Amino acid sequence: MRILLSNDDGIDAPGLALLASAARLLSPDVRIIAPVRKWTAASHQLSFDRTIDLVRVGERTYSCTGAPADCIVAAMMVPLDGGQRPDVVLSGVNDDRNVGEDTIYSGTLAVAREATFWGIPAVGFSRPRGSPVEEQDAPCLARLIGALWEMRRSWALEGHYLSINLPRRLPATAVEAKTGRDKIASEVDVVSRDGDALVSFRIRRGRPGTSSPGDEASAVAAGRIAVVRHAWFGAAAPLPAEVLARLSSAGTADGDSLSS
Repeated sequence: MRILLSNDDGIDAPGLALLASAARLLSPDVRIIAPVRKWTAASHQLSFDRTIDLVRVGERTYSCTGAPADCIVAAMMVPLDGGQRPDVVLSGVNDDRNVGEDTIYSGTLAVAREATFWGIPAVGFSRPRGSPVEEQDAPCLARLIGALWEMRRSWALEGHYLSINLPRRLPATAVEAKTGRDKIASEVDVVSRDGDALVSFRIRRGRPGTSSPGDEASAVAAGRIAVVRHAWFGAAAPLPAEVLARLSSAGTADGDSLSS
């Protein structure tokens, strides 16, 4: 099993070190390509029209001056260490939960999503900020990864990837959770303004802590491993027939049919 690791917290992040320790318990073929710096809420940014550097910082380990998703493009397109593509991509362990709207903002999950664009099974791992790293964590995480690899044909459908939020302490039981709502970037501070001509503001960090029964946040709070399967391909429900009929009518109508 060839394993590729990446993240959005940077090459020196403790969560990446934990993930590497777990991966190396499963396979001698572990490669790491991770950003030089932290990319908070970078989502699926790609770095076009500028040069990206890959710097070897250890055995099969590279820092990347690009965004998290750039790391996966590099792994797929730039020959490194024999040029073989990975069998699985693991991202994280992110230094805070990825719940609710985080699943779109998250660079951790963008890494996993980008891997699925290339047909590679992928999992993004996250954990509450300040969680202690204990001796049993790497073996427990390795068992989780091993089980996921063995069962990959059951979850790694085209365009599907997993988001796994670990609790503060391992081992723990796993539950399937729903995506909740906990909107980051929901408050701003106006720094200055000149009427409506110029307004300067800053987006506050943090989130309100919203949770509902059965979502990822409630599962992690209860000490469980919260598992959510996401998909960018083939998961959307068909549009209702009346919506398509209205659009067709609007698209073929003559004259000005706009209304307020």
